[in-house]
Amino acid sequence: MPSKTNTYKSGLRAEFIARMYLRLHGYRILHNRYITGRNTHRAELDIIARRGNTIVFVEVKNRPTISGAWDAITSHQAVRLRRAGETYLINHQWTGDARFDAIFVCGWHVHHIKNAI
Repeated sequence: MPSKTNTYKSGLRAEFIARMYLRLHGYRILHNRYITGRNTHRAELDIIARRGNTIVFVEVKNRPTISGAWDAITSHQAVRLRRAGETYLINHQWTGDARFDAIFVCGWHVHHIKNAI
């Protein structure tokens, strides 16, 4: 079983890879590890990016397999992420489009799933 330090570092590595992937595909990173308010039962949004008139909230998962990454996004977590995203949109008075994506990092392979959550 991996230690918490190794898991934390591998998560940071996966987020870095995801940011680089998004930048290479024309996204502008607005925020990294954004928390919509402490003690508000909201969630941390791994990456908030923008491409054109669309804000994209990205959940990053680092797992050995895609199915393991899908299993890691629970329905409870999806609800918390949606609420956090809605809070962000309201606080920033965003009037454009928005969507929730997932990026799964499996080793050095990156899988970008649009409208995942």
